Amino acid sequence: MTHITSESIDLIKFLQESHREDAGAIVLFSGETRNHSNGKAVEYLEYEAHAQMADEKISEIIDSAYSKWPLTLAHCVHRIGRVDIMESAVMVVTASAHRGDAYEANRYIIDRVKREAPIWKNEYFTDGQSAWR
Repeated sequence: MTHITSESIDLIKFLQESHREDAGAIVLFSGETRNHSNGKAVEYLEYEAHAQMADEKISEIIDSAYSKWPLTLAHCVHRIGRVDIMESAVMVVTASAHRGDAYEANRYIIDRVKREAPIWKNEYFTDGQSAWR
């Protein structure tokens, strides 16, 4: 399964597909576009990525999470292209027998994806300016 998409992320679908009979905990993180950044009003975000490299890096991060925690599921999807206010730009779902493992692994995955995946964000402000982050 690819980790990079230009399509909207269907959080309900991902949550429904994440249930496992051996999992007592499912944690879903959705990184969403907010309407402000650094004191400025945001109109929308646009993400660019080196898709193949980003997909490989996210796969590597997920494999690492599986080696650190007893997970029954770990998945991450990141959007590219335009992401409007209140839309999900990135989603991470983890499942395990116990909530502690699911929470820790989920945080680990998103933190590493934000730091290491070759994905770039351009913030478009309501005043017509934009800024790469």
